[in-house]
Amino acid sequence: MPPFSSNLLPSFPGWFPMMGPAVVWLALAQGSGELIWWPRIVAEYGEGFLFLLIPATLLQLPLNYAIGRYTLLTGESIWQGFIRLNSGFALALWFLMTLQFLWFGSWVTGGSTGLAHLLDFPPGWSQPSKTLFWSWLTILVLFPVLLLSPRIYKVIEILMWFVAAVATFGLLVACCQPEVASHWDTFLEGVFVPHFPPFQPLPRPWQPEDATPLLTAITFAGLGGFFTLFYSYWMREKGAGMAAHMGHITSPITGKPEVIPLAGFIPTSTPDLVENWRRWKQYLLADSSVAIVGNIVTTLMTCLLSFALLYPKGLVPEGWELVVHQMRFFEVSWGVLGKFLFAIIATCFLSDTWLTTVDAVSRVHTDFLLSYFPTLRRYHPRNCYYTVAIALTVITVITMHFASPSLLIQATAVIGFIGTVLFTGALLFLNHWWLPQHLPAEIRPTLKSAIPLSVSWICYIILGIVYLGLLIIR
Repeated sequence: MPPFSSNLLPSFPGWFPMMGPAVVWLALAQGSGELIWWPRIVAEYGEGFLFLLIPATLLQLPLNYAIGRYTLLTGESIWQGFIRLNSGFALALWFLMTLQFLWFGSWVTGGSTGLAHLLDFPPGWSQPSKTLFWSWLTILVLFPVLLLSPRIYKVIEILMWFVAAVATFGLLVACCQPEVASHWDTFLEGVFVPHFPPFQPLPRPWQPEDATPLLTAITFAGLGGFFTLFYSYWMREKGAGMAAHMGHITSPITGKPEVIPLAGFIPTSTPDLVENWRRWKQYLLADSSVAIVGNIVTTLMTCLLSFALLYPKGLVPEGWELVVHQMRFFEVSWGVLGKFLFAIIATCFLSDTWLTTVDAVSRVHTDFLLSYFPTLRRYHPRNCYYTVAIALTVITVITMHFASPSLLIQATAVIGFIGTVLFTGALLFLNHWWLPQHLPAEIRPTLKSAIPLSVSWICYIILGIVYLGLLIIR
């Protein structure tokens, strides 16, 4: 990596112009943990594991802050930071991330299960075949958006705003229905009081094969695994902090290419640097908190609906019916129309997860390849980005046929959790040991600021040990 340059830290432009990254984060998170995995755990074990939901989500706040902090201070992506920290570690982590995202077409198939079940089209086809048909159709509609938009981030941001708003309103109305509201007391007790051994016996006997679904729910409580690192790119595309000095990847069809600096910038020491950085830190904490708190609220609503409508009937989402039972969430408010609306929203959420992931993973690969391999720098980032995006689309269309979306997403979560344990430690060393050596003395982090991220790292390590123990017992 070339050395940093010096430049002025831009003034904070205000809260409204900088809104966006948290919304993309929140809506992308709604496509897995909120819509699928936590409702599945609740549908099977009732309030048994609910106590873990809020702590598991809050563990991601220090990660978000650390990821965004590096980009705000340098304009670089977090992957460039990992390369600067240790190139061998960055290469190994990149291989692991590449492995995780070989199967993210499973989010499209997961979302399509509802439409396939509800519309029963094409007639006479099996549920897996109908699901794959709707998945192909969804990708056929979404992929041109990726190619033709000059700034795909703006398209994604607008789409996320709309889907998140509609889904949140629908969930809120459903939670106020008498059939659901009667369960509030028991549910809220489960959120704050442990209902699993050694505190209390589980409402239903533990099944050892549920160790991976439980880890998946915890990993995707929020935006887990390597998905978390995308936050750096959304901050960069938003032009937050020193990222305002970086360029953007534009469409070869509708946009003009920009020259994107390979290396980032370090803030120049100025009289107003401390105050300016304080405002950017406030923004970063607020943006990260909006994403985390919003995720907790919406996940609690889907879990309440699962507790009231699925758990008493023993309806557990799995296999090729990953969001079929959740259609009851809106049916309780609006009948058959509600089922259709939920099927559409589920398709939008999970398909948008695919679109956002294709965009973000393409950015990561482009960024990593050009940063790590100097010989590739003769190619414009735009060309690399679209080559990777097309390749990822082909790969995910193929791999989504390998197994049910449930199994594929679980495999993604396990790989992502391993990555989380590794890169959380790297974030700690990058932000609190390596980067401060290059910063002006007045904005270097204090020792106590490393405590929240250290706590998250320790918790993830303990969780990994517990998961291994459950596998051994199985």
